[in-house]
Amino acid sequence: MVYRDDYIIRNSIIVHSVILYAWISHRSASNYGDEQNEDYQAAVAKNYTFLEAVPPFERPYKDHKVCLQWGADYLWMLQANRIPQCPHETDGVHVLEFIYASSGEKTGIVKKFEQFENRELETVRQHQVDYPMFTISIWLYLLHHCEKDLCGILYFIDSKEMYGTPAVFLNEEGYVHIQMHLMRGDDLAVKTSFSLPLKQWFRLDLSFKGGQIEVSSVGKNLKRHHHQSFTFREDFYYDDTAGYFVLGGSGYVNGIEAFFGPVKYYRLNVLETEQISNPLHDKDTVEQIELYYERCMDIQEIVYDYRYIVRQGEKTHRSCYYENYYLELIHKYGEKSKCDAFMWGKELREKYHTLFKLLQEMDFSSPDEDGSDTVVEVGRRIFEKVVKGLSSANGLSNLGSSVPLLVDSSCCGYHKASYFLAVIFETGLGVPVDRIKGLLYSLVGAQGNERLSVMNLGYKHYQGINNYPLDLELSYAYYSNIAIKTSLDQHNIKGEQAFVETIRLMDDELLKAQTKENGDVFMWLKHEATRGNAAAQQRLAQMLFWGQQGVAKNPEAAVEWYAKGAIETEDPVLIYDYAIVLFKGQGVKKNIKLALELMKKAAAKGLPQAVNGLGWYYHNFKRDYKKAAKHWLLAEELGNPDASYNLGVLYLDGIYPGVPGRNQTVAARYFYKAAQGGHIEGTLRCSLYYITGNMEDFPRDPEKAVIWAKHIAEKNGYLGHVIRKALNAYLELSWHEALLHYILAAETGIEVSQSNLAHICEERPDLARKYLATDCVWRYYNFSVSQVNAPSFAYLKMGDFYYYGYQNQSRDLELSMRMYAQAALEGDSQGFFNLALVMEEGNSIPSYILDHLEIDQALHSSNTSLLQELYYRCWNNSNQETISPCSLALLYFYMRVLWNNVLHSTLIYFMGTFLLSILVAFAVQSFQSLSGNDSEDATRAVQQDEPTLSSDLSQQESNPQSPLVTS
Repeated sequence: MVYRDDYIIRNSIIVHSVILYAWISHRSASNYGDEQNEDYQAAVAKNYTFLEAVPPFERPYKDHKVCLQWGADYLWMLQANRIPQCPHETDGVHVLEFIYASSGEKTGIVKKFEQFENRELETVRQHQVDYPMFTISIWLYLLHHCEKDLCGILYFIDSKEMYGTPAVFLNEEGYVHIQMHLMRGDDLAVKTSFSLPLKQWFRLDLSFKGGQIEVSSVGKNLKRHHHQSFTFREDFYYDDTAGYFVLGGSGYVNGIEAFFGPVKYYRLNVLETEQISNPLHDKDTVEQIELYYERCMDIQEIVYDYRYIVRQGEKTHRSCYYENYYLELIHKYGEKSKCDAFMWGKELREKYHTLFKLLQEMDFSSPDEDGSDTVVEVGRRIFEKVVKGLSSANGLSNLGSSVPLLVDSSCCGYHKASYFLAVIFETGLGVPVDRIKGLLYSLVGAQGNERLSVMNLGYKHYQGINNYPLDLELSYAYYSNIAIKTSLDQHNIKGEQAFVETIRLMDDELLKAQTKENGDVFMWLKHEATRGNAAAQQRLAQMLFWGQQGVAKNPEAAVEWYAKGAIETEDPVLIYDYAIVLFKGQGVKKNIKLALELMKKAAAKGLPQAVNGLGWYYHNFKRDYKKAAKHWLLAEELGNPDASYNLGVLYLDGIYPGVPGRNQTVAARYFYKAAQGGHIEGTLRCSLYYITGNMEDFPRDPEKAVIWAKHIAEKNGYLGHVIRKALNAYLELSWHEALLHYILAAETGIEVSQSNLAHICEERPDLARKYLATDCVWRYYNFSVSQVNAPSFAYLKMGDFYYYGYQNQSRDLELSMRMYAQAALEGDSQGFFNLALVMEEGNSIPSYILDHLEIDQALHSSNTSLLQELYYRCWNNSNQETISPCSLALLYFYMRVLWNNVLHSTLIYFMGTFLLSILVAFAVQSFQSLSGNDSEDATRAVQQDEPTLSSDLSQQESNPQSPLVTS
């Protein structure tokens, strides 16, 4: 406790606090025992003092006065003058450094803290488990108070999935609810007497010291608005490494509708407001958010008042028309009344002149559709008017004048307009690039739950591009939001949704297979389906149900084909699909009895998903978990991922027959197996395990969590609808409309749209130069190769750009070879061919690239040998039944070797084999050219393996211990 570590004292004890007691007692020494405390209390004289603990590296070395052996003494001398270095570590942690748009849903930022590497800090942390000493500082811009009982601001979930210390929530009145976990096991909660302000930036500071809590609300000028203290006689339990923190929402509680600014967490210290260092960064964006909502309050008020006045005026007119039939006819069929002047002043009308002009053109006589919000409905109408204009010939030329209208639509709460604005300003589409406004509208759209805006932010933080910081936890918060929605959206066939299809504009075969209801492919399928072709019926029903392959979504027509196929062909897949839509009432009236009969019929034919469907029926309708488990075990043996997931649900809910209680470990293994089979909910649960790190089989891995959540989010039907609109526009040669919708999809991070957009910009460079301020080809091919599922042609494109030097980009030969090597690893023979050409020009390939290609350099002592390996792999990866550039290149290489008289026995063998394959390929190619190959595109469309309707079982997450609410 007194000296530093040395050769003999290996681990000195770190002292946190020392109290020295001294007292005089009348008792004799013989009676002195274990009753020290009683002696101290009854002492004649007593005192105590606090001693200041000396930090370990300020302590002196001890003179041990021992004679060491020569070897030990020499080693000690070598280390005597070394100054040990503490790991660079501090207890002040930035939980969040960038603005986070919280939509109030059950998703948020997950943070997990490990033990300190610094031994002194870790000792202090462990010492404070039963005596918390920490501070949290959170910047907020609150839009609404909580609509539920409680909404999450920041809270701790322990290893048993229970609320720990601290748990900070917002209630319906805007008061802060703080809950602490006690040492004795239960919880205690308090509520502030002040409420948090709306639509202004403020900092919420909370400090915890033992049983005392200090809560402060601080303004932008760092002056304290409110302060309150709470003191308890209870001991709190606090271990910030035994679980994870959540900022916002989670599976257990909704988040707040707000923007989070920087969040700072001091793990070991209690600080006053003046001592906290947590500045509000990015002041431009902060001010833009404030200005946006100030403007929107004016617009929403104008829209609401305008509609009210128009409606009141119409009521007055109608009362006058009561006894006048002629005036009634004028009102019914004549020109609608307009409001030319109301109570608004000239200054306000000039400021929002575009809005007033639009309002005058709108008809407010009809009731709002589906009881929708009036202001949002006006926003929708404005947006549709703008989009209609942009979709017309040369519509993008008017984009600059459309921006004010889109701003008005966004302010009315229609956030498709917000995402349009974000993309317009970030890419410079028809306007100069403005990063601040691009960020503003991305955040506003994401806060308003616009799916494409949320995905845009998730993608940008995942890649760390466009001045967005790389932040995997923040990226996961956004992606998991859309992943959850994707699971729900797939069960809701209404809305502007389409199946997300990977169709590349370079793939002529797939483009030919795209059709419409009057197209050749569709008509041929319909003809075959009418004749009783089960495959055609199934494909036709899928196309109509999901809106695939260019066909408009029509669930009712799809159900007719499911029914026809199920009755006529006895095909088990059609029987199963028809049973599912009957169970769920999708496109047809529910009929549980008939659905069960059909499901049993399909299961009797051995269809795995039908066996799973029977288990789903017994679980959902009969609550017979024994029968459900029996069918799911059988279906799982047959390889059905739905069954694996459903078995996991039984274990998670603690209702697996014969197994007492919940078993999250076994449940997680089933979810993982389902995820491996492509199950959406299974993948989503596993991504949650990877971000929290709370499961033994799932060590914390934020990057894997993001990749898995991103994979599910990119299947969202609303995104699919935008991609389908882009493809349809491309097929109809509406270039500007295709450009617009592909940009909207590409900025969400979906790779196929990025490479397709780059391809359009290559095909029509005049279009890209006219409307885009950024270099479209470079930007989107670059984005494409940064993805985990990038196609090989994108690597080849970027390799060529780096090799030749693309416009303003400098030449980079090493990067070029890396791109070619990556294309080769994807199985593209052109990658090997290009690497060989680079070598032919006298360049050497770096050793790490050869290792990446699994080429052993020890086996290739010369460039000739390495070139042979590259050309041979090129030929081996190409279609050997045709004469390809690789085969010609390899033949030319062998001829050069012959010419140089360095032919070896190995080369003779390879050359003989190769020439034989060339002759065979030539013969096959000649035969094919004589016989022809006229297979129908429609046949290819029938044989495509597309997903069928799923009978996924969906259960809500079990809630942790409910918070206590006490005054």
